[in-house]
Formats: sequence, C-alpha cells, structure tokens
Amino acid sequence: MTTAPPIPLSRHLLRVRDLMDRAYAAPLDVPALARSAHVSPAYFSRSFRAAFGESPHQYLLRRRLERAKALLRAGELPVTEVCLAVGFTSLGSFSAQFRRFVGQSPTAYPAATAPDELSAIPGCLVRRFTRPAR
Repeated sequence: MTTAPPIPLSRHLLRVRDLMDRAYAAPLDVPALARSAHVSPAYFSRSFRAAFGESPHQYLLRRRLERAKALLRAGELPVTEVCLAVGFTSLGSFSAQFRRFVGQSPTAYPAATAPDELSAIPGCLVRRFTRPAR
C-alpha cells in the first residue's frame, strides 16, 4: 500500500488565499483559516506573511476594501449596504479603515472617481491602480 505524498504548505496557502478571495464577506478568522491549511494559527500567520508579504488580516482587509471601492464606484448601493456586503459589521470601523487606506471617506469616494474615465480602462488596470495602499 502506497501513500500519497504530503501536499506542500504552499499549496495549502494558495487554497486559503483563494478561499479568502471568494468568501471575503464571511466572518473569517486566523484559527479557521489555519485549520483549512492544516497548521497551527501562529505558523499559518508566519507562513502566509512570508509567502504573500502581508498578514492574513491585512490581506483580507485589503480584499474587502478593494471590493468596497468597486461597489461604491458602481453607485448602486448606499455606504451602509456596501459596508455589510464586504464583511464589516460596523459602519464606523468600515469608514475608518476606508479613510485610512483610500485617503477619503466612503461617501466622498464615488464623486472623486469619475466613472467615464475608468470605463475606458481595462478592469485589471483599474484594480491595480485603485488598490488600497498599505
């Protein structure tokens, strides 16, 4: 009887990052993410930072804010609904984090980004240049 070779940690980390990309609005915490990578929470945090250059919390926060920016640019939802749609439970913490990363309030952001200018640019470039800074 032969056993399958163990799956490398890098593969588990990629799967967890994909999970975070898909389920960014869900209440994800480091212990749950570490369980899905089959490692301890401390080892998971260190390994994730070494692999992707930021902590799992920072990655998830950046992902949520990227999605919030896209929803606010679309202009179809009020700020409160955007806050809840991207996984924040408090409008105050959402507004503070948004202002910290983007440099302006969520209510002022849609007016500052002209949709006509962004519609002519491919989506991948819009995401790259409107990504929140660390």
